Amino acid sequence: MLSNLIFIAIGTAVYAFGLHYFVIANGLMEGGITGVALLINYITGFPTSMTTLIVNVPLFILGWRMLGKAPMLYTVSGTLLLSLFLWVMEVLIGSGSIVPFRTESDYFLVSAYAGVTLGVGLGLVFRYGGTTGGSDIVARILHRKKGWSVGRLILVTDAVVLGASLLFLPKEKIMYTLVVVFISTKVIDILIEGAYAAKAFTIISDQATPVAEAITRELDRGVTLFPAIGAFSGQPKNIVYCVVAMSEMKRLKDLVHSIDPRAFVIITEVHDVVGEGFKPIA
Repeated sequence: MLSNLIFIAIGTAVYAFGLHYFVIANGLMEGGITGVALLINYITGFPTSMTTLIVNVPLFILGWRMLGKAPMLYTVSGTLLLSLFLWVMEVLIGSGSIVPFRTESDYFLVSAYAGVTLGVGLGLVFRYGGTTGGSDIVARILHRKKGWSVGRLILVTDAVVLGASLLFLPKEKIMYTLVVVFISTKVIDILIEGAYAAKAFTIISDQATPVAEAITRELDRGVTLFPAIGAFSGQPKNIVYCVVAMSEMKRLKDLVHSIDPRAFVIITEVHDVVGEGFKPIA
C-alpha cells in the first residue's frame, strides 16, 4: 500500500508539473474535472488547486457512500495529492522559481510535450490503483447503478467540457488540446499495459507437432499445444500457441511456412509479457 501511494504521489507531481508548465502556460485545456478547473481559472483567475479540491469534495462523499471505503481510498489520496502538487506549482511559479514554457508559434511541440508529461503522470497514478477523482467517480457510480460503460461516460464528460470551453477559448487551442489528449492516452496505455509489446501466434496446422518442435529448437521459445477438432472435417488436431518478440515475427512465419505452407496462422498483439524469455515476474 505504501509503495502504491509513493508512485501515486510521483504521478500526481508529474501531472501537476505538466499541467502548469505546458498546458496552463499556453492556454490549452484538459478534460474532466481538471478541465472545469482550468476553465474557471482562465475566466476568473481562481487557482486550479482549490477548484479541483472544492469540486471533488461532494463527489468524495457520494462515492464513499455508494462505492465503499476501500475503492475510494486511492481515489481520495490521488486527488488530495494532485491538489497539493498543483498548489506547490502555483507557489513555485508565483515566486519565479519555475518559469513555465510559453510559445507563440510552435503549439504542436508544446502539445506533444504536454501529452507525454500528463500521460506519464496519469499512467503512474492509474498503474498503481489511484485516480484523480472527478468524472471517474461519477462514471463508476453510474456503471454500478445503471451498467453504463465507464470509458464512454468519461469520454462524454471530456467532450462536454471541451465543447463548453469553445465558448471561451479559441478553437485552435481546443484542437491542440485534442493532440494533448491523444498523446497522453497512448502514453497511459503504454504505462498500464506495458511498453514491451510482443506477438502471439495461434497456428492451426496438420503438422502441429513438427511446427512446435521447430519453434522450440530454432527460436528457443515455449510452445503450447491445444487439442481441437476441425468443424468441417471432424478430425482431431492440435493448435500451436506461442508468444514471440516483435523481432522474431518474420523468422516464425518463415519457419511455419517451410513446414506447412497451408497452415492457418493468427497473429495478435500482446502487452506486458512476463515470464521466461521476456520480463521477469515482479
